[in-house]
Amino acid sequence: MKRWLPGFDTLRQYEAASLPHDIFAGIVLATMLVPVGIAYATASGLPGIYGLYATIVPLLAYALFGPSRILVLGPDSALAAILLGVIAPLAQGDPLRAVTLAGMMAIVSGTVCVLAGVARLGFITELLSKPIRYGYMNGIALTVLISQLPKLFGFSIESEGPLRSLWAIVSAILGGQINWVAFAIGLATLIVILQQAGTGPSDRGRWGHARRRGA
Repeated sequence: MKRWLPGFDTLRQYEAASLPHDIFAGIVLATMLVPVGIAYATASGLPGIYGLYATIVPLLAYALFGPSRILVLGPDSALAAILLGVIAPLAQGDPLRAVTLAGMMAIVSGTVCVLAGVARLGFITELLSKPIRYGYMNGIALTVLISQLPKLFGFSIESEGPLRSLWAIVSAILGGQINWVAFAIGLATLIVILQQAGTGPSDRGRWGHARRRGA
């Protein structure tokens, strides 16, 4: 049981004094993971709610099966472009079909990862150069950022591709389509997130201590 379900052993040895720290650490992580999960789902061509499912379920599963007490699990931004490239042409605008395709891709990719782990093929990832990986990740970051800008300004656009979306966003802003209430709420949220990200070393140390103690 300890080998296959280490989460039960962690729960058995859990100290009640760690609970306030873990609750605080959990709230901080949730404020980061919830918008990230929604953004990745949207960038993958899926309804945002499924990003929440992909954020919550892996964390619960890893709490039982994962060997690390400090690892945070969630949707992977590196897969957003791949999912979008496969789902968009096959789903043909049908959200239910898109979710079905994404679910099957998750099952297939999970099976491949398990088999690769059993065969100890992790060294293959070292064959990809860092510039390629950094460029790919930066491209994903820009795609997610552009996809969330309409929500920040409170309007909707219909376009395909980051450049076309960016042009449509600029046109909508110049056309006076901004919802100032939505923009104020989004801007306030961004300010809070940036303040949390720029917290001093002492606060980061306290959060890290809370996460190390079982978050």
